[in-house]
Amino acid sequence: MKLLTVVVPSYNAQDYLSNCIESLLPGGERVEIIIVNDGSKDRTGEIADEYAAKYPSIVRVIHQENGGHGAGINQGVRHATGRYFKNVDSDDALSADFPRFLDELERVDREGPVDIFFTNYYYVHTDGVGDRSINMSNAFPEGRTFTWADTKGFRIDQVLMLHTCTFNTEMLRKTGIELPLHTFYEDNYMVYGNLRNAERLYYMNTDLYRYTIGREGQSMAEESMKKRYTHQIKAAELCFTSFHLDEVADRKKRKYLSHELFILLGGAIFFTRLNKTAASDADLDAMWDRCRAFDRKWADHFRYRTALLFLMLPGRFGQGVSNFFYKLSRKVVKFN
Repeated sequence: MKLLTVVVPSYNAQDYLSNCIESLLPGGERVEIIIVNDGSKDRTGEIADEYAAKYPSIVRVIHQENGGHGAGINQGVRHATGRYFKNVDSDDALSADFPRFLDELERVDREGPVDIFFTNYYYVHTDGVGDRSINMSNAFPEGRTFTWADTKGFRIDQVLMLHTCTFNTEMLRKTGIELPLHTFYEDNYMVYGNLRNAERLYYMNTDLYRYTIGREGQSMAEESMKKRYTHQIKAAELCFTSFHLDEVADRKKRKYLSHELFILLGGAIFFTRLNKTAASDADLDAMWDRCRAFDRKWADHFRYRTALLFLMLPGRFGQGVSNFFYKLSRKVVKFN
């Protein structure tokens, strides 16, 4: 059995797929790389097949009709043979610390499997401005397996995105999450849904994931997120309605999950209100109605008892307030 499966969902990625795969090959025989060619119309499938032919014991290729990013991850989980599982998007890469990360993962696994192994991610902006690490060392202990009781508070800019997570494959399959097709930002659900079942945790303070920001048409580009605001709403709502927060007995885990929901709901508000239309505001109101129907207590908490209250002020004035805080957040964090 391989130590790690890395799935690389790929759609029209001919210009950067090779860079991604080259960053994974230093993992050698401990790693299984599954490239999912998601109905690409360029040379992505051909490049993937070339790597599979050159490295048959490491690289596998799955060709499928276009189903979106979530469909690629779903395929990876179904076909993974590694004890652990990581997603790397085709326009991103892992750092030169990858072999050292594998050494640490292997050592920790021998001592007793963990549910999620966390690392940092590093924003790489195409304009070279604002590159930075999202580091978790203030929240997580280092050098030992820990539980949620050992964690500390997260800053507003710290969110456990998919880039931070290497999952225990068995836990993924027990949780049984199927990501929705043809939906952007759905990977937040993979993290949020699996955090509920994660108890044994480990953190390695290394900037393993190189997260590229600034490519034209990228899903995280402002215009893309504005245009796809209904996907933001769907992803946030999917997480909110996946389980009741009060079902989570561990206080610190529940506190982190509420932090993540706050960020996801806030993102949905930001990118919806950038459209500055009555129709998009109505879509937000409908989101809150559905969340309230699922869990009135927590929906009202986020809607009326957090800073989201100010982002949801009505009318043109409220849209302006939300857009002001969006621009401020973007300037500070440079998340797109």
